[in-house]
Amino acid sequence: MSNLLFSPTTAGAIPAKNRIVMAPMTRSRAIGNRANSLMATYYGQRASAGLIITEGVSPDPDGLGYARMPGLFTNEQQESWRQVIGAVHAGGGKIVVQLMHSGRIGHQANLPEGAELVGPSALQASGQIFVDGQGMQPFGAPRALTLADIAHVKAMFVASARRAVAAGFDGVELHAANGYLLEQFLNPVVNQRTDEYGGSMENRTRLVVEIAREVAAAVGADRLGVRISPHGALGDLPAYEGVDQTYHHLADELSRLKIAYLHVTDHGALGGVNIPAELKQELRRRFGGALILNGGYDRSRAEAELGSDGADLIAFGRPFLANPDLVTRLKTGTPLAQPDMATLYTPGPEGYVDLVPVAA
Repeated sequence: MSNLLFSPTTAGAIPAKNRIVMAPMTRSRAIGNRANSLMATYYGQRASAGLIITEGVSPDPDGLGYARMPGLFTNEQQESWRQVIGAVHAGGGKIVVQLMHSGRIGHQANLPEGAELVGPSALQASGQIFVDGQGMQPFGAPRALTLADIAHVKAMFVASARRAVAAGFDGVELHAANGYLLEQFLNPVVNQRTDEYGGSMENRTRLVVEIAREVAAAVGADRLGVRISPHGALGDLPAYEGVDQTYHHLADELSRLKIAYLHVTDHGALGGVNIPAELKQELRRRFGGALILNGGYDRSRAEAELGSDGADLIAFGRPFLANPDLVTRLKTGTPLAQPDMATLYTPGPEGYVDLVPVAA
């Protein structure tokens, strides 16, 4: 087996000491929507990854749909992330913040005072979400964003990206996947707008492209990535005709911006629809920059993908939950520990920072 996975590379201006990316994963430890010392320990323990992408961090109060989700839109929140960044950098790692607006996926009780659930259209998602003190509750009903609201959302993404760089993050990732606000705009079943942000694929991709363009101008295109999940159904997103063509167009537009990377997540490994191999190949061809693939990889599959030039980096999600030393385990063939799913979203250290690594 080759060792491509452990070779250095770059994604735009972001150097990576290996090609192993820690994928963004919700962990719900941000009490008061701020980063804390527990989170600093958690991310610092995983600094051997070539690149860490944080859990979803909201750029806007309206985007805090989940319980204990971190934000990055106040001075206090910005300052709170310094300890996390410092812990990763002290371990020789690089860390990118994932900016995620939950859109219609959320509950009013999880939002701060004055915030509200919003979406491209006033369509309530089917499903449930956890609320502290109330347990599982149905998703709330969103209000459709006005054009003025959309301008505000764009401005908040840009301001949050500036805060990220000021705090010391190595880059910014826009979350346009997994059923959250930016992907809600991409989906013509959920996005029923009749203005310039709805209808054609050019219109439905407009918000992602405009935010990417404005964030790139603010912090540098070579420090910006975008995550997508074609054929994904999370967040009650129905399948639609022309999905491949929509993502062809989006890849073309992002390629013109010369952003650092495109991060493609495949839900097939979790029981969803697999992204067709032809689409992944076409996205790689059209985008041209660094490509990160995510979706149920082990070392063998990752090495094969890298060896066939199918990707530049491979993102691992669940394996990092119970294996802060994942890089060492992959290199040595040490069996992986299995996560305790009952502690994924609990607020304490159990199943989060109390895991014993193997010797390097």
